[in-house]
Amino acid sequence: MNYIRTGISLFFEYDTPRIVHIQSKKVGVINRFIQFCIIGYVIGYAIIFKKGYQDFDNVQSVVTTKVKGIVMVNTTVHPDIQPIWDVADYIVPPQENNAFFVITNLIVTPNQSIGICPEDSTIHGSNCTVDKDCPAGTSLPVGNGVLTGKCDPDVSRCEIHAWCPVENGTTKAPKPAVLEESKKFTVFIKNNIEFPKYSVKRRNLPDNVSNDYLQSCRYDGGANSRCPIFTLQSIVEGANSGSYGEVAMEGGVIQIRIKWNCNLDLSVDKCLPEYSFRRLDSSTYKISKGYNFRYSRNFKDANGTEFRTLYKAYGIKFVISVSGQARKFAPVPFFTNVGSGLALLSIATIICDIVVLYILKARALYKEKKYLQVVGDDAYKGMVNEDLIHRQNYQSISDNENDL
Repeated sequence: MNYIRTGISLFFEYDTPRIVHIQSKKVGVINRFIQFCIIGYVIGYAIIFKKGYQDFDNVQSVVTTKVKGIVMVNTTVHPDIQPIWDVADYIVPPQENNAFFVITNLIVTPNQSIGICPEDSTIHGSNCTVDKDCPAGTSLPVGNGVLTGKCDPDVSRCEIHAWCPVENGTTKAPKPAVLEESKKFTVFIKNNIEFPKYSVKRRNLPDNVSNDYLQSCRYDGGANSRCPIFTLQSIVEGANSGSYGEVAMEGGVIQIRIKWNCNLDLSVDKCLPEYSFRRLDSSTYKISKGYNFRYSRNFKDANGTEFRTLYKAYGIKFVISVSGQARKFAPVPFFTNVGSGLALLSIATIICDIVVLYILKARALYKEKKYLQVVGDDAYKGMVNEDLIHRQNYQSISDNENDL
């Protein structure tokens, strides 16, 4: 029954803050210190450091690239490789979205034609002793052709119907890289961006330059940091991935990062890109290291027989990513942060109350002054303390006598 009356009495109660002015050095220092920390956090971190007075817009971007360069191959060392390689030869495919690939090394299997020949010795399951080890019409995992059902007794390997002769799987990537001089190639990166919220469009090419500037400038991270033309060597070595020759031998993946962080409260001319580079794969991998793929060039001889040259191409894939934000003063985020700071100041009061009411020696006195229970004439009588009413009436009589 008491629980019911307690619940009903709570419905007819009201709490209002009571202001108690406490003169204490300890409590005063704690209060001011906490207030100073909160104000410092709001002004120094939330508003100034985190730009809490500005609104933001993310960048919208498009990137195109153009690679240039010519390299001559030493045909004495590499007789099966064409002597001159230009952009039409070493950029495969010619265009990619936000990326480009440059061939730096090659393993060539020339003059293949469709026929019957032994499977490569490095293919698991290619070794045989009798014909039944080579079931006709099937192919081996990662094999080069379809099994004919015959075992070649001369090499003890299964015969296949394929482009023959097959690529020699034991051949390693040439060292140094066949196209190591590709380090001198240049790439022109054109980046057009927009911040739609502020109707601001920019590009990474200075507007007041001539074609002569593009012919001579090269990005160096310093005085020519606005130049959008890079040598491949500067990109690879700027990624701290070792020398260009080391990466070119087996290939790799390099990321070109373009960052646009613009403060539009300043001049829009100060909205400029920043470039950085990093290697996405690792040279320490034990297997399947680098980047390579195969492609072929087919042709026919005078008799109409079809041949092809198979290339295992190693190279560097350059991936371009663009990120950034534009920021500009806006009243909504500014006053939101100011309001949040004012709300946080209440923490000082909460902590000081804990110290005063539960830690200080005079906590009993402070509790007495902090909490006051007043019973109104129309109070719910079910749970009213009669002694409390008597004391309140006695206090009222005393106050009236003092007034007299």
